Amino acid sequence: MDTPPVRQGQWLGSPWTRGTAAALAGAVPALAFPAPSWWWLAYVSLVPWLLLVQSAPTWRRAALDGWLGGTGFMLAVHQWLLPSLHVFILVLALLLGALWAPWGVLVRALLGGAPPAGGAAREGSARTAPGGAPADGRRRVTGGRCATALVLVPSGWLMVELVRSWEYLGGPWGLLGASQWQVPPALRLASIGGVWLLSLLIVAVNTAVAELIARPAARLPAVAGLLVCALAAGAAWFWAPVPRITGTVRVAVVQPGPTGTPSARLARGEALTRSLAGRGVRLIVWGESSLYKDPADHPALAARLAALSRQTGADLLINADSPQAGRPGISKSAVLIGPDGPTGDRYAKMRLVPFGEYIPFRSVLGWATRVGKAATSDRVRGTRPVVMPVATAGGLRIGPLVCFETAFPDMSRHLVRDGARVLVAQSSTSTFQDSWAPAQHASLAALRAAETWRPMMHATLTGISAVYGPRGEPTGERLGTDRSAAAVYDLPLAEGTSPYTRFGDWAVYGAVGALLLAGGYAGLRALSRRPARGRR
Repeated sequence: MDTPPVRQGQWLGSPWTRGTAAALAGAVPALAFPAPSWWWLAYVSLVPWLLLVQSAPTWRRAALDGWLGGTGFMLAVHQWLLPSLHVFILVLALLLGALWAPWGVLVRALLGGAPPAGGAAREGSARTAPGGAPADGRRRVTGGRCATALVLVPSGWLMVELVRSWEYLGGPWGLLGASQWQVPPALRLASIGGVWLLSLLIVAVNTAVAELIARPAARLPAVAGLLVCALAAGAAWFWAPVPRITGTVRVAVVQPGPTGTPSARLARGEALTRSLAGRGVRLIVWGESSLYKDPADHPALAARLAALSRQTGADLLINADSPQAGRPGISKSAVLIGPDGPTGDRYAKMRLVPFGEYIPFRSVLGWATRVGKAATSDRVRGTRPVVMPVATAGGLRIGPLVCFETAFPDMSRHLVRDGARVLVAQSSTSTFQDSWAPAQHASLAALRAAETWRPMMHATLTGISAVYGPRGEPTGERLGTDRSAAAVYDLPLAEGTSPYTRFGDWAVYGAVGALLLAGGYAGLRALSRRPARGRR
């Protein structure tokens, strides 16, 4: 005899109790990210939230549970912004959390509530059939809904991630798939479908586990879904293509640490760079805002940096807050320095941090500067990505990114398609030194490396600096937030084009297609039932 769906949320009679439970359940997945880095938790972290939403008594309550859970997730993943944004972070979390309201409705439709129209009739007729047909009929309906949920619930989640990844809504910080940055089989999957494929897989596993708990009649399709996910990961590990290692290049990261004034930071950076002389380094990378003056506009500074290049035998990639001629504001610019001074190769940051580097709709939201540390003036955006040849490394082509940009999978993929053999990120998280932010930020470089089959350097002012090989594997030492040091790495170089670089965001397109097909099918069924009701 089949057991009816378990209504896990029936004990949550008070709307306030239920709302608090939804927010707390939504916050749980944040523990899978650094600093805790409980990556294994990601595969069950959504289960409490799913069970709560599927038990919602109404569609409106399901949407509210989705909204509040999304708000809890946004607050937990971005809790390190609280000292800067204060109460405004709650406003942002509520706005972004609303993206999960439609997902809540989708979860209730597929995991809870009444069977779809037509299913009840089939179950009713099955109950009158002889020879065990009742259980078989109900099991077929329940199994079909479970199989559908295993596709559509992850697809719906991915749409939320896609929308909130728009740079003007905050960008793709805290994508669920990014929690797997240290898991080799997951990194292999990322080389096939990017971080999006990892998110789909994780939500599918959570959905199957929730079905096993809430709907025993769906045991077979739920277990089958788990097996498919396990087989996909196993197949990627054993049969997915891997990059071809073609040699190494010696590079270095300079991390001055929290040294106080810009002049003290420059002096420390110069001292650490000079310590690399005679060590065969070919490229030295400094962190974001390592200079408050642009060497292109200050010949004496350019001469000091050129002397460092000659002394070490390496090109320097520095980062300067550069004023724009005839325009207000500054740009964050990566500038390549050779033995003769600036080479002319430079890249200005294109994707800026909302509220940190500009305020969207400043005329409306400018009050954020009065309640927190939001940007008092807007930074100037760059206009195009740039690939730079490093002369001291035999013309090795590098693709620079600045800070927040490492969260965007498309940026690193486009740089590699343009010929970059090494990805270089320059960052500064000194404002959030004692939070989870430095570790979260450094972990993104592992994903970008694995997705593109290109090694990546993540250089910061105050930590965490880290370097990853072309499979996303850590290379050499990490410089933590307690270090002021220069570190040397023999960086493995790779050839070949990863499937993700070649085919792009096919996992996203597949999720969109699945939702459109499901929506079209549901619409056609609704239209086909309407005349039948009229005749009765």
